[in-house]
Amino acid sequence: MLAPGCAYIARGDHHLIVERHAGRAGLAMNQEAPENFCRPAADVLFRSVARSHGSGALAVVLTGMGHDGLSGCGAIREAGGDIIVQDEASSVVWGMPGFIARAGLASQVIAIDQIAGELRRRVAHGPRALEVAP
Repeated sequence: MLAPGCAYIARGDHHLIVERHAGRAGLAMNQEAPENFCRPAADVLFRSVARSHGSGALAVVLTGMGHDGLSGCGAIREAGGDIIVQDEASSVVWGMPGFIARAGLASQVIAIDQIAGELRRRVAHGPRALEVAP
């Protein structure tokens, strides 16, 4: 089962997925086919998060190569969830976050040193509590 304050890392050569059991979120792994030449793949994880958390889902995509995560972020957005991506200037490789940003799926494109503060703000106040009108 997922626990507050914990970070989870996918085991090598296994997809990591989030599932609900009796209303509680837990993790599972599988060795289904690679996606985007990856196992684990961000798309598999993000689609499971979209299914399990719907509009409460939040994806954070950091520097990375390729387009893995793009379709999973689309699923999160369709479920009403939100996406933050690392900006190009602070990324070593702006592949994964760049694909998502260019697709218009990210609500925020911010520097790596701002992401932790944004996550703390969202936990304390909710995703839209401090938004300022343009």
